Amino acid sequence: MDSIDQLLAELQTEYKEVQPQQQQSKSATAKSGMPPSPKSASFMDNLLAEVQADFAEQDAAIELKKQQELEQKRIRQEQLKAKQLEVLKVQAKEWLAKVDPLSSEGLWFERFAESYSSKLEAAIEYLRSND
Repeated sequence: MDSIDQLLAELQTEYKEVQPQQQQSKSATAKSGMPPSPKSASFMDNLLAEVQADFAEQDAAIELKKQQELEQKRIRQEQLKAKQLEVLKVQAKEWLAKVDPLSSEGLWFERFAESYSSKLEAAIEYLRSND
C-alpha cells in the first residue's frame, strides 16, 4: 500500500504542476482564440498510461504471490500427508505383528486384506478408517 500512496502523492504533485500551466494556456487560448495545447493532453494520456501500467504490474505481482502461497500450502499439505502415512505404516506393522491370525479379528482381517495388494496396505486402510 505504501507504493500506491507514493504513486498517488507523485500524481498529485504532477497534477498541481500541470494545472497552473493548463489554466495559463486556457486564458491564453481565450485571449488568442486558439485551442488548448495537445502537448498537455498527451502528457496526461502518458501519465494515465503509466498509472494503469503500474496498477497492472502490482496486480500481477499480487496474483503471483497468491499462487506461490497456494503452491507452498499444497506442498506443506503433501508433506503432512506423507508424514501421516509413515506414522500409519509404523502403526500398521505393529498391529500386524500383534494380531493373532486365528482370532476372530485376524480371520476377519484376512478376508478384508484379500482386496488389497498387500496386508500392510490393508492394515493402513483399516487403521485409517478406525481413527
